[in-house]
Amino acid sequence: MAEPLVKLYPYQQRWFQDTSRMKVGMFARQSGKTFTSSVELVDDCYQAIAEGRRTRWIVLSRGERQAAEAMRSAIRPLADGYRRTIKAFANLKLHESEHKISCDFGNIRVDFSVLELKIDDTIITALPANPDTVRGPSGNMLFDEFAFHANAREIWAAAFPIISAGFKVRVVSTPNGKGNKFYQLMTGDDETWSRHTVDIYQAVAEGLPRDIEQLKAGLNDPEYWAQEFELQWRDEATSWLDYDLIGSCEDPGAGRPENYTGGLCVIGCDIARRRDLWVAWVVESVGDRWITREIATLRGATFAAQAEELDQLMARYK
Repeated sequence: MAEPLVKLYPYQQRWFQDTSRMKVGMFARQSGKTFTSSVELVDDCYQAIAEGRRTRWIVLSRGERQAAEAMRSAIRPLADGYRRTIKAFANLKLHESEHKISCDFGNIRVDFSVLELKIDDTIITALPANPDTVRGPSGNMLFDEFAFHANAREIWAAAFPIISAGFKVRVVSTPNGKGNKFYQLMTGDDETWSRHTVDIYQAVAEGLPRDIEQLKAGLNDPEYWAQEFELQWRDEATSWLDYDLIGSCEDPGAGRPENYTGGLCVIGCDIARRRDLWVAWVVESVGDRWITREIATLRGATFAAQAEELDQLMARYK
């Protein structure tokens, strides 16, 4: 008997076989949530082709790097596997393209990479999530690691008119505190959403090859383990800042020296040498905001090397 094209563990099969229009899943780290979701959307594209229909999937990731990783590590290989393995699809062409889109953030214009994969007349688009990039063509949507999206509520408000016309919605993530849209979706008591929860213990019990004790010992962080692997909601009362406030301060244009506009800057410096990093954090005053322009780090550097790095930053910024 031929080996199956894709091997899915029971918890992954349940997600894949759940055909609900709207479903949300909370999965432990390293349990394959992005891969499982990619299997479903690629399968849906080939199903549409077999039925003579067109369809479109839009994958919204936390950032540009995560969007590219989802496309090139999961979606593209799966799409090519379907094409090569199933004779009916052998003559289909796969075409991957990359283009830039621009968004304005205050007086800053930022370019993003958008990846598209065309399989016959179906299209899969992967892009970083923010309220501006979401506004675009209609289609089914996958929100990947949604609890970690900056401005998640604004992204959701921008995306929902697109998916309201009967498209499918898939939301997957590990938890990230209680103050975000993902928490609201997972803990709702309505029947609109089909909800899936898989912690590391269930995933391993159902076949995922992971050494739990080794992972836990290696991580050596009980709070992080509880959130990322045991899927416990961390109480924001234990945090200095709530997660929505942190998310509202994230900006894809931050931390890029090329975006410096020549304004007044302040440098915060954390001096360390042996165990920790030496860090210099440069922020520029832009209107009523302070925007990160550069983060310089050194490890194990002499105090003279630290002073030289700081001198260069002082010369580069006003």
